[in-house]
Amino acid sequence: MCSQPLVSIITPVYKAEKFIAETIQSAQEQTYKNWEMILVNDQSPDNSVKIINEFAVSDKRIRLLNLPTNSGAAIARNTAIKAANGKYIAFLDSDDLWHPEKLTKQIKFMEERNLPFAFTGYEIMKEDGTRTGKIVHVPESIDYNGLLRNTIIGCLTVVLNKEMIGRIEMVNIRTRQDFVLWLDILKRGYIAYGLDEALAYYRKVEGSISSNKLKAAKRNWQVYRQIEKLSLLKSIISFTGYAYHAIKKS
Repeated sequence: MCSQPLVSIITPVYKAEKFIAETIQSAQEQTYKNWEMILVNDQSPDNSVKIINEFAVSDKRIRLLNLPTNSGAAIARNTAIKAANGKYIAFLDSDDLWHPEKLTKQIKFMEERNLPFAFTGYEIMKEDGTRTGKIVHVPESIDYNGLLRNTIIGCLTVVLNKEMIGRIEMVNIRTRQDFVLWLDILKRGYIAYGLDEALAYYRKVEGSISSNKLKAAKRNWQVYRQIEKLSLLKSIISFTGYAYHAIKKS
């Protein structure tokens, strides 16, 4: 374990009691053992904290932080990132899962190539955990302009080398804060590298923010115009590419 770089797993928690145990177990089942999991309770009103504490008692790699007020996923993730000790920052939301070999394969991929930013393919699963066989494949690499046209990077698949990238902070918006962070990093001149294996499982939860395609499309347009300050023409070109790839993914 000592020769393995520490990976900090970032997990915001809000109304997660239905899935959080399974998510934590998917971290514990990693063949890569040198990790810490930082879960941030965003004033969740359910039994999420109780469940997490039960895991933390027997596994010291699991840490729970509590926000004083409900602040949203961006603040929760930023709080965890600031508390992280790892060379690598990985993201795993409270309803998603990882393949047991996810960190082993991805960290090896990054270490051998000295990469700052890597992401993987993933499989869609139903709310009840049933695998659909629908795989989201990823390209070998993507840059800033490529990501504007194709939001292919799944948050649950991303690992960032904190030592290489430096500042890692999500903008405080309700949705798409992960997309904005990837754009911010790539805009600095970095490239994101894809490992085209389905090493994570994305849960499609009915009624969740991310499941509303119309709202997601509207938020993407707002990112182009209000955050990235793209021209109208570049926004239209980017949005057309985004819409094409979104339809293809679904």
